[in-house]
Amino acid sequence: MTRALARGALVALLLALVVVPAADARQWAWLGVRIRDLTEQEMEEIAAKHGLREGFGVVIAEVMPDTPAMRAGLRSGDVVVAFGARPVTETRLLQRLVAAAPVGEPSRLTVLRADGRHPVEVRLAAMPRPVVGERVAAELGFLLREIEPPGEGRPARPADALPPTVGAVLRGSAAARAGLEVGDVLLSVDERAVLTRDAAREALAEASAGEPLRLTVRRGADRLSLTLSAP
Repeated sequence: MTRALARGALVALLLALVVVPAADARQWAWLGVRIRDLTEQEMEEIAAKHGLREGFGVVIAEVMPDTPAMRAGLRSGDVVVAFGARPVTETRLLQRLVAAAPVGEPSRLTVLRADGRHPVEVRLAAMPRPVVGERVAAELGFLLREIEPPGEGRPARPADALPPTVGAVLRGSAAARAGLEVGDVLLSVDERAVLTRDAAREALAEASAGEPLRLTVRRGADRLSLTLSAP
């Protein structure tokens, strides 16, 4: 994958992660899937096969192991068309609905498969803390890098072998307004030192909801202090 395509994928993921106000971070519920919007072609094919009312929905691209989604029997390729009584038309809507749903109580999804519509009952779990940290970062408009691009004679390194490096910044976001840039390395979050991506996610999950976020970053040889305003 080229760097331009990788950057585009990161920004697309960033947009999908921005789902609910940061003040609700510690109350987020979690399904445990990776999702994407339907393409126009997929919408047309579904509408032609199942009827016009089915020409929308969100595709489950991956069901993560040992999650509410897996226990409920959701599958990769399922198209979620409703959450409770609400039609689901795009990823951010589904994530808002899931995040605001009660933890541990039955929620009902309607999914579309090759043989038609199927109701699926799922008991959502509390969002794991690393995911909360990612959501807080995304709400502020940035993502941490998943891998380090390979260099000449050097293979790509996975996230757990990286310092907490910014991989994407959403234009017009609090992160962009504060001057955060792709490639910045986080040194501290609200004066809490972070040496790894996991430590950064933990610190972000602990950040005070609704308050500005203070970051110290390394950019080349410079050390900068940035303040990201609360959404």
